[in-house]
Amino acid sequence: MSTELFFLTLTALLASAMWIPYVVGSSMHPSESINADFTRPRDLKSVPDWVHRSHRAHLNLLEQFLPMAALVLIANQLGVSNTITATCVVVFFWVRVVHAIGMISGLARFPVRPMIFSAGWICILVFAWQLLVA
Repeated sequence: MSTELFFLTLTALLASAMWIPYVVGSSMHPSESINADFTRPRDLKSVPDWVHRSHRAHLNLLEQFLPMAALVLIANQLGVSNTITATCVVVFFWVRVVHAIGMISGLARFPVRPMIFSAGWICILVFAWQLLVA
């Protein structure tokens, strides 16, 4: 398995587990605003800040995971793999881990959190550039 596919797999596992903090936090803080029949999602104003941030961290990861996954799969199909693509996907994974930890904990505040998110975006752009020039 290439470095790109390995770290894409790790990022997919991270994305698949990012719902856990939100569900744990939501169940620790029951609210009367929860609909028993699940017809509406929970109002994020009714949960502690870290639970709301965990929901946002999951959405932020999904926003960047989809384009990176598409690029890695295209690169794999085309046989494009080099030091730059491998570095992009490794950095992307660790940036997403740092973003999730920083966002959920509340430690990564403005301007740090947008900078971390932007670092992930730059990884996507550099990876795409490698595909386009191949």
